[in-house]
Amino acid sequence: YVELKESGGGSVQAGGSLRLSCAGFGFTFDDFDMEWWRQAPGRECERIVRYRRGEYIKTGDSLKGRFTISQDNDKNTMYLHLNNLTPDDTAKYYCASDVLPTGADPASQCDALDGWGQGTVVTVSS
Repeated sequence: YVELKESGGGSVQAGGSLRLSCAGFGFTFDDFDMEWWRQAPGRECERIVRYRRGEYIKTGDSLKGRFTISQDNDKNTMYLHLNNLTPDDTAKYYCASDVLPTGADPASQCDALDGWGQGTVVTVSS
C-alpha cells in the first residue's frame, strides 16, 4: 500500500526553527512530485512547495526564503526545514504526492489530507 506520514511538529518560539518529516511507504520519492501544504486556523489551505529530485518546481509566497527541503532516500523520507518562524506560521502541515492524489481542488487539499489522518501541527509563540 502507499502511505505518507508526517511528523516533527511541535511548539517553538518566534525566530526558531523546526524540521518536519514526511515518510513515504510503498513508493519511491524520486519517481513522483512531492508537495508540502499547510492550513492555519481560520485561513485557507496553501501550498508551500512542489518539489522533485532537488528541484523546487513551485514555491508559495508565505514561506519563501524561510524553508528548505532535504531528502533521505535510504529512509524514503523528505524533510521540510522551517526557519525564522513567526506566529503566523502556526498551522497544520501536510505532505502530499502525485502517487496518492486526493482529487481535491487546492482550496480543499488540506481538508482531504486531514481526512486521511495526515498532518502535523506547528505552533509558534511570540
